[in-house]
Amino acid sequence: MELERIYSFLRELKQNNNREWFNDHKKAYDEVRAIFEAYTQQIINRIAVFDPTVMPVEVKDCVFRIYRDVRFSNNKLPYKTHMGAYINPKGRKSDGFGYYIHLEPGNSLLGGGSIGLPTKQLTLIRESISERIDEYIDIVEDPEFKKYFSTVGEDFLKSAPKGFSKDYEYIDYLKCKEYICSYPISDDFVLEPTALDEIGLVFEQAKRYGDFINTALGY
Repeated sequence: MELERIYSFLRELKQNNNREWFNDHKKAYDEVRAIFEAYTQQIINRIAVFDPTVMPVEVKDCVFRIYRDVRFSNNKLPYKTHMGAYINPKGRKSDGFGYYIHLEPGNSLLGGGSIGLPTKQLTLIRESISERIDEYIDIVEDPEFKKYFSTVGEDFLKSAPKGFSKDYEYIDYLKCKEYICSYPISDDFVLEPTALDEIGLVFEQAKRYGDFINTALGY
């Protein structure tokens, strides 16, 4: 299956993360990137079944480059060892919710959210959660949602965020610095004949969370 070639290439790249090897295998990279782009389009089509706002999104605006920005990093390896795409109807740089696909041998996932929100947007989300706590709980504690997203959020504050009481009953919901949800998948997941349908189910649950976040942000 063509998708297997993505994992095979990424495993080799991890063992040979240097420009000489990559240049010698540039044709192979171009081929697996084309496979990933075609798969991303299939995923966009599947998401559009329940979220028509993604229909105008173009694959070229979703797929991330393989080249790492090493200017400010201690890790000088030139290439990423994963392939990723972020499908956001308002553009990849939008603060609004989007869908994320990450293929990496042994570390693949499906996710949703928006990384790196500024403090102002985080405050809007936290205020919305506290004001609409029952609605938020109905989403994140629903067994159908938790089937895929057992934990919501990443990079938690150790104490209450500024402006919120540490004694608030649901303060843990407000400690996220990253309001995202992610579902780890095995390498074999995308190779299954029913993978696209399963991805649709995962992202359909993620959309419930995304709708809440987008409303909080005024989208």
